[in-house]
Amino acid sequence: MLSTLKLITADPNSDNIDHLVALIKTLRPAKPEQGEQAAENVRVLVQLLHGEPAQASALRHYVLRLFSTRRQISLYTDTGILPNAGFFTELFQRLSFRILPPALDENYLRDCLDRLLPVESDYLWINAVPAADWLSLYDLLSQAAPYADAENNAANAASDAIDRHKTVGELLEAIQTLSYRISAMGLEPALLRLYPSIDEFESPFLMQNVELHLYLNSYRRHLAASESAAGLSQLPGELPPLEDARHLAVMLDQCETIVLKIRKNALRMGSSVSLTYLLVRLEQSITRLRKLLSLVDVGETRAEAAEDAPDQSTADVSQLVKRTQALALGQELIEGHNRKYAVRELFADNINLLARNVTENASRTGEHYIAEDRQEYGAMFRSASGAGLIIGFMSLIKILASYLRAAPLVEAFLFSMNYSFGFMLIHVLHFTVATKQPAMTASRIASGLQSRDGRNIDLDSLVELIVKVIRTQFIAVAGNLLLAFPVAYLIALAYHTLSGHHLVSPDKAAHLLHDIDPFASLALFHAAIAGVCLFLAGLISGYYDNKALYTHIGQRVARAHWLRKLLGQERLNRFGEYVERNLGGLMGNFYFGILLGTIGTIGFMLGLPIDIRHITFSATNFATALVGLDNQMGWHTAVVSVIGVLGIGTINLWVSFSLALFVAMRARQIRFRHGLTLARAVFTRFRSGPKDFFIPPKRVAPLEQDKPTV
Repeated sequence: MLSTLKLITADPNSDNIDHLVALIKTLRPAKPEQGEQAAENVRVLVQLLHGEPAQASALRHYVLRLFSTRRQISLYTDTGILPNAGFFTELFQRLSFRILPPALDENYLRDCLDRLLPVESDYLWINAVPAADWLSLYDLLSQAAPYADAENNAANAASDAIDRHKTVGELLEAIQTLSYRISAMGLEPALLRLYPSIDEFESPFLMQNVELHLYLNSYRRHLAASESAAGLSQLPGELPPLEDARHLAVMLDQCETIVLKIRKNALRMGSSVSLTYLLVRLEQSITRLRKLLSLVDVGETRAEAAEDAPDQSTADVSQLVKRTQALALGQELIEGHNRKYAVRELFADNINLLARNVTENASRTGEHYIAEDRQEYGAMFRSASGAGLIIGFMSLIKILASYLRAAPLVEAFLFSMNYSFGFMLIHVLHFTVATKQPAMTASRIASGLQSRDGRNIDLDSLVELIVKVIRTQFIAVAGNLLLAFPVAYLIALAYHTLSGHHLVSPDKAAHLLHDIDPFASLALFHAAIAGVCLFLAGLISGYYDNKALYTHIGQRVARAHWLRKLLGQERLNRFGEYVERNLGGLMGNFYFGILLGTIGTIGFMLGLPIDIRHITFSATNFATALVGLDNQMGWHTAVVSVIGVLGIGTINLWVSFSLALFVAMRARQIRFRHGLTLARAVFTRFRSGPKDFFIPPKRVAPLEQDKPTV
């Protein structure tokens, strides 16, 4: 460290960053998480500079020289902010840059950071160093005397002042650039579509730029006068006043308010990846603009200082506020630079809102899967029974298709279409497949975990919601099984009666029973795979529901001329409305059928033990095998098969519910820390009224006004 400082002292007028690279290398700990070691290194540097004022002056002059000879604008406007390229373009660019990094231009300070902080984890130890240590180093350098040598003492002092003013000028240029970008993004058609009232009044996205121009013009006059005053020993009071920045702050507040309204409207009207990307980028730009303004705005900083510490010197406190803000911005820029090729952050910044829209649609759909009273409970049973009836015939078609001995891909296609069209028919007839519920009800429960006031959660209401979900799930499973099993049994019996031979041979029947054996096969593992498919089907449903809203699919269908000739305008309008309401359900069922029909074939072709087990189809296979064995089945085989069917159903439901709840909570950015308390409350509720977990009350109890919260 001492040798590096001597090299800087020997040539402080150099604009070569190699010396600063070497100095930072002496501060970097062996491991990024060793923050205490990094802090100790910074303290050692401060002590060395305290003992060598000449070296402190040289280092100050050298750093100012490096800043002034580089373009700084892109560092402030681009680092840590999503570019204008778009989500997928940025994703592919980050992936390619991780393999082959881009070329560097050291005329830009942003590119110099690749030399100064080349390790992706550098931001960890920089953030781990206490702010007091960084500020002590900053104070030491800022208070150091101007670098002096025998010939150019006055010239060096003037050079330092010019370098400082140039940095301020770069900040002003960055502020102006961000303001222009905010104006352009605020006029994007995607935003106007979700918030058309922007056109009705003067857009704050445009007005903030007008206010900013007034402010920057006054600031540049102030800066020019201050430079002249430095050369003429003019009193500070003679400088021209700065324009008030509060009008600009109000415009930025209005911009942020509109962004929040657009986010809320997106939950109702749908969203897209490009819109989500635009909103994130707009919010990042507004936030960065505020931070840069806080560094240059003298009036605002002094006002904050007066409010924070009225008993202290306003000038001293304002300087402390500004230094703290500068340090926070510097750490943010360094972290943004180190993580600029990180793919995970790109997904995290953009997918949360889109996932929120998808799960929000699933949550609204999930409300239809919750029975409030006995009337709805009975309706759910009838709906599930209807699905069980259709699944019984779907099981027959699958067995018949397997006898064709088609090529693997052809067989996968036949199985997929059987599943897909069968599930779509179930949806069209308003029937219910029990295993489709968890992916929908999990989003509804996640919305219950989200506190309305941001602090407290109505625990009693949440417990009652869980009770309703459990008993609705129970009756849906019962409805599916109580009809699917006898229907499959009767179909197999009728087939034997009409054809003279069984639908399945004894060997095939034994194979069907082996497939649902939870002890002698991978039935439970395959059930977990089916649970993942159910979860994916729920996401697909939410995605297409969101897409139908965002693209106004109903209006588009109603305008299709070729359909108008076939259906007529009135029927076409009704068809368009139906498609908009049901596109998610239809597509979710279609893709779910494809997943169920192809995974077994994929496992066969890859030589992997991959297949699916679904509770209702397992029950129909059990019934078919029972007939195929002429009802000659030992009690042990029957018990194991029943356990297998129930175990498969439990895994189906649990896996799909857990994944859906996890995604819904992440999409809403919920960190629920009362899981144990909630579990105890549910258990207490079960002890006090176990019947309510299976049979609803005759009428819904009125909501109480005061309920305990957590």
